[in-house]
Amino acid sequence: MKYKYILFDLDGTLSASAEGIRYSLENTCKDLGVEGVDFSDYTKYIGPPLVDTFNNICKFPAEIWDKAYKIYMAHYAERGIYMNKPYDGIITLLQRLRKKGFRLAVCSSKLEANSEKVVDIIGLTEYFDAVCGSNQDSTRKDKKDLIPYAVKRLGGTLDKAVMIGDTYFDAKGAKLCGVDFIACDYGYGNTGKMTEYPYIAIAEAPSDIFDILT
Repeated sequence: MKYKYILFDLDGTLSASAEGIRYSLENTCKDLGVEGVDFSDYTKYIGPPLVDTFNNICKFPAEIWDKAYKIYMAHYAERGIYMNKPYDGIITLLQRLRKKGFRLAVCSSKLEANSEKVVDIIGLTEYFDAVCGSNQDSTRKDKKDLIPYAVKRLGGTLDKAVMIGDTYFDAKGAKLCGVDFIACDYGYGNTGKMTEYPYIAIAEAPSDIFDILT
């Protein structure tokens, strides 16, 4: 097999997470007295680091990012995180990949502890050899930093790794790390926006991923 180490983005690739993230963002804005933010387009805020959403979508001034982060995390921990659910076909896909001998890791810009919790909530913990995310201080939040970290956690090398995700953040990170990328068209991203970054195939459903890898 060309690949041995399979890295999965979390939101929009393994987990249908938009409802919980939108809930947490809307209530963060409400608590801060910020009105008129449009969260109808999930593609704008599912995938990028949270601080990018605060800056680009919510238009929060930099001096309140720390406060906004604490408020968001409180809403997310209380309710938003429990709104996650796995995409149809994901469990079957992971079972088949494990049987084939692949080493699997989650590679998410979420906090690592929250990534682990989401994976547990949606019932996928047993299928992954590592769940990798960002640090509390917002370091290791970009895929260019997360991908090498995840491969190292798997005990592997980048030349045997492939990144699977649904946004150009995933595609860009894969390119910067020199690893192949599979674009998921069933998530929140838009493969049309990934054209500047190479991908080896497009998965229109989780079941397609197995066929692409094998």
